[in-house]
Amino acid sequence: MSIQRTICILGATGSVGASTLDLVRRNPADWRVSVLTAHSNVDELAKLAREFGIDLAVVADEARLPALRAALAGTGIETAGGAQALVEAAARGADMTVAAIVGCAGLAPTMAAIEQGRVIALANKEALVSAGEVMMAAVARHGATLLPIDSEHNAIFQCLQGNDIAQVRSITLTASGGPFREWSWEQLQAATPAQAVKHPNWDMGAKISVDSATMFNKGLELIEAYHLFPVGLDRLRIIVHPQSVVHSMVEYRDGSTLAQLGPSDMRVPIASALAWPARMDSPCAPLDLAAIGELTFRQPDENRFPATRLARSAAEAGGAIPAVLNAANEVAVAAFLAGQIPFTRIAAQVEDVLGAYAPPAPASLDDVLAVDAEARARASMVTGPA
Repeated sequence: MSIQRTICILGATGSVGASTLDLVRRNPADWRVSVLTAHSNVDELAKLAREFGIDLAVVADEARLPALRAALAGTGIETAGGAQALVEAAARGADMTVAAIVGCAGLAPTMAAIEQGRVIALANKEALVSAGEVMMAAVARHGATLLPIDSEHNAIFQCLQGNDIAQVRSITLTASGGPFREWSWEQLQAATPAQAVKHPNWDMGAKISVDSATMFNKGLELIEAYHLFPVGLDRLRIIVHPQSVVHSMVEYRDGSTLAQLGPSDMRVPIASALAWPARMDSPCAPLDLAAIGELTFRQPDENRFPATRLARSAAEAGGAIPAVLNAANEVAVAAFLAGQIPFTRIAAQVEDVLGAYAPPAPASLDDVLAVDAEARARASMVTGPA
């Protein structure tokens, strides 16, 4: 008989949160939801809080707290709002914390969860991109367990199970190539936000969809993989795989390559993390390889999509540079979505900031956040044509 565990979901109303709750809903004997947070979607947060009978609901936008309190009046569910409330929610020490807050807003809550020494299912790639050395040191110091639920990193995690990482020859991250993988440079210059957020394979939020379109998503994942799987940057590779069936691969020194395959559904890697080290049922349809017909692979084009080149250079530089890259990208993506810069300006703007700002390596999370704030301020001032 399984023991029911508590789960805290940071970012409950996003796509990862919704997928996690779908699996929890199907396995009520295994999980009790204790804490849910959202950025500003009070209506959905309150609905979920009532459904799962949670202990605490937190809205990051403190101006929305009165609405959350009103929506949960009479339920006995505790409510809170603001950035510090997110940190305090993560510090409650649930058996598992799903870290799914997008961007650097998730840094402090993720660190608070790590400091409890429990299990963290990590979907917030910016945590390791911006604060990799600081966070991995905290994981070791507090005895926490970090389970990646990005599809690519979860695939690598699965391919490494039962094997010695010292025997790994290379790790390959697969990339769909995004909605513009066949577009010319001229077409990319005219790409619109509406086109960029229409990912051909995955259902994701606007920011991560644009990152997929620019290939920054894969660049950030490269940096994350560098921290999660210590084989060295020279053994980490990226390959474009438009079908998104092979989620990543690990090659061993004897020539064997293990690959994890699955549908383009985040419930697969999330189920892997929820059940680890065992397995659980998921509602995802099994792969029909005959229907898929073929799996294709090609090298990324870093002339049209320079993001992976910039990310690898940032990882090689180390220290604060990956945090600068991440912050500059977040600002550039927001500007593109707001119609302020063209699509091709995103990577160019990031490169401009990287060329002008090289702070010393951060020693703490506060240092990381200071670098992030300064990089954002600099990125906001960078303008120019594509």
